[in-house]
Amino acid sequence: MVTELTDSNFKSTLDSSKTPVLVDFSASWCQPCKALAPTIDKVADEYQGKMSVFKVDIDNAQETAASFGIMSVPTCIFFRDGKEVDRFMGNADLRTVKSHVDRVLA
Repeated sequence: MVTELTDSNFKSTLDSSKTPVLVDFSASWCQPCKALAPTIDKVADEYQGKMSVFKVDIDNAQETAASFGIMSVPTCIFFRDGKEVDRFMGNADLRTVKSHVDRVLA
């Protein structure tokens, strides 16, 4: 399962991660977010130990969402050493998501 982050633990979680991080910004009411969720779960499983995967519900972590300029969900942001290195918006298929992951890990 992908762990949900909040405003209070977002920065410390990113700062303490030894691997690159993928954060899926979503909302419980968002249909494309629900469609993307199984793909994000698959990526979390497949890249375990190489990439940490988390989700942020924008309604539960409004400060964090605002700090990254999240205007639409789902938005996935990749971080390396605590800094944003890539992002995509909208529902994407597994191959597309994995191509982003592979670029970040390269």
